[in-house]
Amino acid sequence: MINNPYLKSFKDYLKLERSLSGNSIDAYLTDIDKLFQYFDSINKHTNLKDVTSNDLKLFITWINELGMLPSTQARVISGLKSFFSFLLLEQIITIDPTALLESPRLSRKLPDTLNIIEINQLIEAIDASKPDGMRNKAILEVLYGCGLRVTELISLRISNIHYESEYIKVIGKGNKERIVPIGASALKFIKIYIEESRVHISIKKGFEDYIFLNRGGTGLSRISVFTMIKALALKAGIKKSISPHTFRHSFATHLIEGGADLRAVQEMLGHSSITTTEIYTHLDRDYLKGIITEFHPRS
Repeated sequence: MINNPYLKSFKDYLKLERSLSGNSIDAYLTDIDKLFQYFDSINKHTNLKDVTSNDLKLFITWINELGMLPSTQARVISGLKSFFSFLLLEQIITIDPTALLESPRLSRKLPDTLNIIEINQLIEAIDASKPDGMRNKAILEVLYGCGLRVTELISLRISNIHYESEYIKVIGKGNKERIVPIGASALKFIKIYIEESRVHISIKKGFEDYIFLNRGGTGLSRISVFTMIKALALKAGIKKSISPHTFRHSFATHLIEGGADLRAVQEMLGHSSITTTEIYTHLDRDYLKGIITEFHPRS
């Protein structure tokens, strides 16, 4: 990444004032770095104070010609807007060149989901006799039973489980805490894993309270959870492209299809805006047609 004196200040701002996670901060800085790469490619070493709206429009054209997807372009533009807003806030610039910058129109892609049969197939594909078997069963039960993001899953602590009340405390995006109910099945597998499998791991200092550990006694990585799920899908013969997030999508979709209140689902998912949660209202069209037929007076 290009060493720009303002990027360090921006990084501190994202971390301290906006309380973003390390992954989100890295994504912001990587996207902003693309602007500097563009200026290098055209041999234009522009001072940030002199960047114009036209410069940014040419930059967007450049990343479009590189074959960048509209969704990625939109993310880059969002990062630029945040960066130049910060520069304006710090009085480093006097005019925001991103003010008239428009993001490409995006179609709202419905997330892939698994049905309950496919979820059971994945769980049944786990070999419980292997050292990681019970841990992996507990992971899938928690992902589907609580709708967690993968980062939230690997950060879960033993001290955050409340067995009697059947809920867990989750640290979500921006270090925001939320309380999420957890079902009996997920609790059962967590307890079995902790009492029968985890006790045989030599736990490294600092990881004593983490629920899910690798064989080396430290926390799981995001990649290891992705890899485990991909391998299970292959073993179970499921052709869909799935990831840990697929379980989150399935959790939300199945709740809403079952009649759950949208606000309650929003709270459990940790969405700051209900608009984000509304993507899960893609109910089966035949079901919706049946509702009209049964309840509408003109049908």
